[in-house]
Amino acid sequence: MVDGNTALRPAPALLPALGAMTALQALVALALFAPGVVAPRAHIEVWQLSMFSCAVFAVGIPASFWGGGFIARLGSLRIASLCAAAIVAGMALASLGSSAALLAAGLCLGLAMGPETPASAALLARLVTAERRAFVFSVRQTGNQIGAVCGSLALPAIAISLGPSWCYALVGVCALLAIVMFEWLRPAYTGKVAPPPKLDLRARLALVTADRRIAMLALASMPFSAMQVSLNTVFVTLGTRELGLSHIEAGMALACAQAGGLVGRLGWGYVAMRLDASRAVLVVIGLGMAFCAALLGLDGASLGRSEQFIVAALFGLTASGWNGVFIAEIARLAPQDRIGETTGAVLTASYAGLLAAPALVSIFDGVAGLGAAFFALACLALCGTVALIWGGHDKAST
Repeated sequence: MVDGNTALRPAPALLPALGAMTALQALVALALFAPGVVAPRAHIEVWQLSMFSCAVFAVGIPASFWGGGFIARLGSLRIASLCAAAIVAGMALASLGSSAALLAAGLCLGLAMGPETPASAALLARLVTAERRAFVFSVRQTGNQIGAVCGSLALPAIAISLGPSWCYALVGVCALLAIVMFEWLRPAYTGKVAPPPKLDLRARLALVTADRRIAMLALASMPFSAMQVSLNTVFVTLGTRELGLSHIEAGMALACAQAGGLVGRLGWGYVAMRLDASRAVLVVIGLGMAFCAALLGLDGASLGRSEQFIVAALFGLTASGWNGVFIAEIARLAPQDRIGETTGAVLTASYAGLLAAPALVSIFDGVAGLGAAFFALACLALCGTVALIWGGHDKAST
């Protein structure tokens, strides 16, 4: 079978594809983080951020689950262009400023978030050797941190000096430029298409449940994803409300967290590749994110500024650093002609965690504060770590 990412000629170069797909994730991350980063200046409340996130993931879950067939038929780079177009529409809506517009923006961004990782997995998996897969996929996943760091540093200053609408406009312009790049690269990575047989709902679910190692990865990814999205969306609010930070300081702390995530995605991928122990790496990451979340949630205000920034960096190193090893492991365990579909199906569980997290955080915020919400997330991350330990041996999961 030849899918929409497969050319009937020698395989094209890895680096341009890796660069394009990393840029796509950076763009998606920048768009998703924008409302949370500008929230204090735009007077966006926690419940509105929760509504926005729920809208993103309510669309992103089915877009990921069912997107594998479209990826096979259209090719990964055409999907990337469509994702960027959805970002343009989402940012235009978010700039209107109302709660209804923010909800609509979230629905648009779900169309970008859902297919982008399966599309990247389907393209890169056929261009990289098995021994380099964990590191290459980790490099690709640094796009999340690249977008987050840029947004955390630049968007608060732009929101203060020019207004929140200029932040959304900047992201929209970046998305338009990305479309030009994706379409320029697309011919080199697209060949004749032989559409794969369609999978029904049961067959797609079987891609996850048939292998216990994949099933436990999916289960663990739910609290890990919940932790990550909470760090990305409400950390600035936690900093200004409960940690005693100014808006700029909270943005800098979030930038430290995302820089830690950038180092983590590269570092964890390299360690997993060198030690041939992906599951052990994921277990260490799970323990680390649980510790950092619990510390900030229970006693973060008593820490000094430098200590808060250090813990934030360690938080990002773990809570934002696990994805590359995780995606590479899915690609290794999945049927090699169904990598896109399997990745999308497993990410459905991850996105369920993303969808549940805003509601959980909002409930705890109303009852006991954001610190209590992060402690609850720490407990769930420990449960996910136990699932990883139970799911298989290291030698079966590298």
